Formats: sequence, C-alpha cells, structure tokens
Amino acid sequence: MKKIQDNPIIFFDGVCNLCNSSVQFILKRDKNELFLFSSLQSDASKEILLQYKLENLDLRSIILLENGKVYQKSTAILRIAKRLSGLYKYTYGFIIIPTFIRDFLYSFVAKRRYKWFGKRTSCVIPTADLKLRFLE
Repeated sequence: MKKIQDNPIIFFDGVCNLCNSSVQFILKRDKNELFLFSSLQSDASKEILLQYKLENLDLRSIILLENGKVYQKSTAILRIAKRLSGLYKYTYGFIIIPTFIRDFLYSFVAKRRYKWFGKRTSCVIPTADLKLRFLE
C-alpha cells in the first residue's frame, strides 16, 4: 500500500453539492485508486495545508496536492482530469488557455455553486469501502 505522501490529495468543500458530485465523478473514474480526498472543513485538511502556508482558505477553490506542489482552481481540475480513465485525460489540453481566463470561468461557477446546486448542512460520510480514501 502506498504512503499518503505518495498519493495526490484532493481538498474540496465538503458541504457543497457540486463538489461532492465531483468527488463521486472522480472516484468512479480513478481506476487505479490514486487520489485521496479531504474536506476543506476537516482537521486533516487544515493540518496538511498549514504546512504549505495555506491558511484562511477560500472554500470556493478545489485544491490538489501532488508531489509536494499545490494546485488550485482550474489548474487543479485539469491535473486531476489528466489522471482519470477514459477520454477525460484529454481535457488537460485546455491547460494552454491562460490561467486568468480558466480561473475566471472557474470562479464564476464557484461563486454561484450553492445557489445552483445547493448545500448540505454537514460533510458527507464516505461508505465503508471508500473510507480509506478519505482523510479525516
């Protein structure tokens, strides 16, 4: 079994319905079980991200920690997609679009995600078979 440090970790807003749906989407397409997940609201996330000087996080951003580097917003999404099975890996080609354009679109959706997709009152608890992939 791999050490936690060897696996990319996806940090997400645990009460956001869009974010939780995205995690489910990734889980289904992560055939090699590469990614670990952590809600931004969790103590584990806060502890890990503090090591990378990421305090007072904006919960509107997905964060990917991969090989000791932190990626946020659209860059995180594209780097995640690159590692998924199927044709999704080819969306990484959008990395050629300047970051400020990609992040503008990302922020537009992120700002409205609760209104459009709803919000939970608490973070989702993973099923027993997925528990090992989630940091608490």
